[in-house]
Parts: sequence; C-alpha cells; structure tokens
Amino acid sequence: MTWLVTGGAGYIGAHVVRSLLDAGLRAVVLDDLSTGHKSFVPRGAPFVQASILDGARIVDTIDEHEVTGVIHVAGFKYAGVSVQRPLHTYEQNVTGTAILLAAMSDRKVDRIVFSSSAAVYGTPDVDTVTEDTAKNPQSPYGESKLIGEWLLRDQAVAEGLRHTSLRYFNVVGSGDESISDTSPHNLFPLVFDALVAGRTPRINGNDYPTPDGTNVRDYIHVADLAVSHVAAARRLDAGEPLEPAYNLGSGDGVSVGEIMATVAQVTGIDFVPEIGPRRPGDPARIVAAGDLAARDLDWKMRHSLTEMVSSAWAARRAYGR
Repeated sequence: MTWLVTGGAGYIGAHVVRSLLDAGLRAVVLDDLSTGHKSFVPRGAPFVQASILDGARIVDTIDEHEVTGVIHVAGFKYAGVSVQRPLHTYEQNVTGTAILLAAMSDRKVDRIVFSSSAAVYGTPDVDTVTEDTAKNPQSPYGESKLIGEWLLRDQAVAEGLRHTSLRYFNVVGSGDESISDTSPHNLFPLVFDALVAGRTPRINGNDYPTPDGTNVRDYIHVADLAVSHVAAARRLDAGEPLEPAYNLGSGDGVSVGEIMATVAQVTGIDFVPEIGPRRPGDPARIVAAGDLAARDLDWKMRHSLTEMVSSAWAARRAYGR
C-alpha cells in the first residue's frame, strides 16, 4: 500500500510524508514546486515533479508506485491573495481536485484524506466552531476548499469514494529543522522576517474584548497536524468509519500578544510590537473545537506555544532565510 501525497514538498505536506514514513507506511510525493521545495522531501519517498492539473502524470504516478490512497495537500493556500486571483485559486483548488479525483476513479483508487481549511466557516457568529457551524467562506480560497469537500461527497455517492476532510486554522512550528514555513503571508515567518531585518513586528489592534486586547486564534503544531492526517489514512485503510470532516483545533487558542511575547523570549530579541488599527471585519476570537478528531484521529495539542515558536525559529535559522 502506498499513499500519494499531493503537495508533499510543501511545509505541511512534507511533515505528512515524514509522519507516514515514521508509521511504516509508503509514500510518494507529487508537487510542482511552485511553493514547495524538493529538499523538504525525505529520503524514502519518491518524488514526481508535476502539477495537480496534469491528470496523465497523476495516472502514471498511481500506476508506477501502486498507489492505493491519496492525502491531498496541494493547493493555492493564500486566502488574502485569492481575492485578487480568484480564477487561479479555483483552477488550482477546484479544477485540480476534480482532475485528481478523475485520475483516482480511472485507476480505482477509492480513499482520500483532504487537507481542507477552517476558512470554510468564514467569520462565524460563534467564538468556537464545531463541524456543524454554518459554512460561510469569505474568500475564493475558503470557497474553493468547501467545493473540494463537496466534490469528495459527490464522488462518495457516485462511486463509493471513502474520504474525510481535515479543517484547521493556523499551522506553525516544525517537526524537523530541515522543513521551515517559507510562506510570505503566515504570521510566524512575517514576524521572524521583520526581526531579522531589524524591523518591529506589528499587531493589528489591541482593543478587542480579550484578556490582553489582541486577537485570539487557533495555532496548532504542524507535526500534530501530520499525525492526524496519517491516523485518518490508517482508518481508511482499515475500513473504519470516519466523519465527513473534522476540525483540528485547540479549543482555546492563544492571542497575538502572547505570540509576540513568546517570540521575544525564544529569539532573545527584545522588542515591543507596533500597534496598528484593527483590520475591518477581524473578529476578537475564533478557535475550533477538536473533540471529534480527538476521538477518532489521535488529535491532541502535544506542543506548548513556546515549543511551537522555538521549533519554528530553529527551522528558520537552519533553512537560512
């Protein structure tokens, strides 16, 4: 049995690949390296450089490596940028998922774990979301992830596809110093970039109704996320029941102010963040409850905030950015 990991050369995907190998499972990576890095792919996992839009290459990869299941991590993941590039976002995330599912159908591969997003909820009117919280995505990115879940649902009805989707907010940290978050849009890289360049990181608003006045959000360690992707794959292999979707959430979250203080402590760079105005529509608190995932997918928060920051900082320095 071999699991195809799309986007397996990216920050999240590479951690999933390592977790699969650590569990004694075989993995093959398909990635176009648009945002991923070949150096992130561990030894023991064959690498195929190809786009998720190339159905023929996906079919060839399934055949060559005897793929029996897919963990679908590939996609355009920048919610803010997706507003300026909606067609690109839909092509990568919706058309790409449809092409992948068509290749799977052609080769009778009947199980998939979809790396979705808590962006499907948009800005909910509750401060802790569950899987039943209304879906109201507010960006092409969030919309494309929800459509991806619908595609899996409809293929399950049509052909018996076995599937689950994993939703989460902010992924941080590193489980291996050779894998760093290189996104130009995520909080940790932005803060580290500012500090390395001698600039002061910025907080958008400190007058929210939270303990320290800054936004509270879910931040989860990437290695914990990877463990639950593999747990979902194992349940699919075993024919065990799964919910259509799971939230991988902390249930309580941390504030941006807490993150800044921890970054200063871990890096040894003393700074007081600049305070800017609130971003329009930015809620005070959004976190996800992870109860169902804890029940079925070995989900738990294994890392403290200090461990999240210190592992991310170590990987950043090792990567040389």
